[in-house]
Amino acid sequence: MKQYLTLLGFLLLLTSIGCAPAVIGAGAAGGYSVGTDERSVGQMWDDTTITSKIKTKMIDDPIVNARNIDVDTSEGNVILTGVVKTDREAERAVEIARQVPGVKNVKNNLQVGTKTMGQYLDDKMIVSKIKAKLIKEPNIRSLNIDVDVNKGIVTLTGIVKTNELKERVIEIARSTSGTIDVVDNIKVQNP
Repeated sequence: MKQYLTLLGFLLLLTSIGCAPAVIGAGAAGGYSVGTDERSVGQMWDDTTITSKIKTKMIDDPIVNARNIDVDTSEGNVILTGVVKTDREAERAVEIARQVPGVKNVKNNLQVGTKTMGQYLDDKMIVSKIKAKLIKEPNIRSLNIDVDVNKGIVTLTGIVKTNELKERVIEIARSTSGTIDVVDNIKVQNP
């Protein structure tokens, strides 16, 4: 059991820093996501396309540092999170996202400032803790919840089936050590 928990912790850490495809294979991760996501396959495809187009445009933009911005799309609604250096960079990121076909709304959760390596590591640890707690919840499809953390501010994005599950996800994030605040972008499928 201890070996299982150690392996699970290691995989969560790798997942939180973006190494999931390298560890479990992009196809397997994508296949499981399709099987557990509340959205239709077509909607997931559209959202992935929107996210990819936004990130590509950000990479090509001289003002925006795309590496520091996380783009999440759910049912055409885009949420930008991360830390940017200037207000102009944040404004430009929002402009880019709004220009992509299929985008219904853009929510700007970008923070202006800098992020130290210590803050970066603290944020990754918070993500790992929250994801580990979500995995243990039998009624929550943890892969349907995206967890982003910037300077202790947790942003939750995804779709759950009921208001009760939404409240449980938020409570898990709030009760995790290191969490300063929680931004709720979770949609309820059956309110």
